[in-house]
Amino acid sequence: QVQLVESGGGLVQPGGSLRLSCAAPGFTLAHYTVGWWRQAPGKGREGVSCITTSTGKTYYSDSVKGRFTISRDSAKDTVYLQMVNLKPEDTATYYCAAGPDYGNRWLQTRYGMDYWGKGSQVTVSA
Repeated sequence: QVQLVESGGGLVQPGGSLRLSCAAPGFTLAHYTVGWWRQAPGKGREGVSCITTSTGKTYYSDSVKGRFTISRDSAKDTVYLQMVNLKPEDTATYYCAAGPDYGNRWLQTRYGMDYWGKGSQVTVSA
């Protein structure tokens, strides 16, 4: 059973920064498009950002564009989400997911993911 493992969440003040990491011990993430989804209490799961396996192309939701940066470290087979200028509305559980390359529809294809992590809590509050 493949399990993606997220780390790096926590509590931060508005305007602060966090970096999330996603790894998969015993499994090769490099073969998949990998990205992040988030879910706030009482809301649906929202696609945030992804990075493709073939070209390293990145996609972002409008709500995080310009503030979040996704990257992949091939040597460590780890994907990162650098988040800056965090806002209270970014508060959510962030899930790492791996799936096929759907191009610019990856962030709308929740039920097309092959693997998920258990989530990491990000809380932005003063």
